[in-house]
Amino acid sequence: MNVDWLAMKVPLLTWYEANHRQLRWRQTKNPYEIWISEIMLQQTRVEAVKGYYDRFLERLPDVESLATVEEDVLLKLWEGLGYYNRARNLQKAALQIMEQYDGIFPDTYEQVLSLAGIGEYTAGAICSICYDAPTPAVDGNVLRVMMRLANCTDNIDNMRTRKNAREQLTVLYETGDCGKLTQAWMELGAVVCIPNGAPKCEECPLQNMCEAYAKQTFMELPVRNKKKARRVEEKTVFVLHDGDQYAIRKRKNSGLLAGMWEFYHIDKVLDAKQAVSYIAREGFEPVSIEREIPYTHVFSHVEWRMRAYFIECRKKKESLQWVERNQLDEEYALPTAFKTFLERES
Repeated sequence: MNVDWLAMKVPLLTWYEANHRQLRWRQTKNPYEIWISEIMLQQTRVEAVKGYYDRFLERLPDVESLATVEEDVLLKLWEGLGYYNRARNLQKAALQIMEQYDGIFPDTYEQVLSLAGIGEYTAGAICSICYDAPTPAVDGNVLRVMMRLANCTDNIDNMRTRKNAREQLTVLYETGDCGKLTQAWMELGAVVCIPNGAPKCEECPLQNMCEAYAKQTFMELPVRNKKKARRVEEKTVFVLHDGDQYAIRKRKNSGLLAGMWEFYHIDKVLDAKQAVSYIAREGFEPVSIEREIPYTHVFSHVEWRMRAYFIECRKKKESLQWVERNQLDEEYALPTAFKTFLERES
């Protein structure tokens, strides 16, 4: 990329100071708090993260509290954010910090990078924001901005492209203001040089330096691999209840939604009559089907097409856990794929 990155520093930081969103994690240089925000923001919108971030830090304000919290409590705090391995890796990393660094968050890039669940982008963000280290944080948003500024057609899914981008930005970071630069690049990619639609070039402080704008090629950039089609799975979900008690079970400790709670379900679609017959054969005593709710839940790699039946039962199975509705809401981590049925019932 033949671009004068140094010339972009002043206009970029001037724009950032005047226009950046007021977010709680931008008001701190506490590495623990920045770490939590960066992990939450992976694959998740800023607006969705705000409430979770506040609740998480209120309950788990430091490394020690995160390292020692029960997993069910941790997953409940994460309920609805998705990508639940992020939460588990947070706890694994917190345990590493307790064991290897006496509970003090490490302050070098290599040490931060060695923690569970932390890659080059997150390590770069933490070290530049908290320690003003010249460690660029280059994720998909920043790469998109860089490729457009340079009118570069290198594939951003290629590790060599990412490495080259970090090396080029390092020269800029070595001039100082590392934390502000990281925040500014992030903000520019999030609100101006946006994905999935035309960028807001008229608002960009770097428009006059942008090769893609000059050549009107910005809609073609960045270049990346085509996504594979999602696998489709069909499911029948049984929301079984006896009065105000609902039947749930815990998922396996590996794979999708590991360790979360779920409603009883099978991997095929049944009509109402078939659903009642199936439940009876499984040893329940169904009284009536109260409602039927179709719902499709999309994960990154798989799509669940579900049909849920609310069924009142009299006979309970010990293999399932029966809990009061208020307990289910307050204590059990029920992923959105299943919780949505309760929300639609209300």
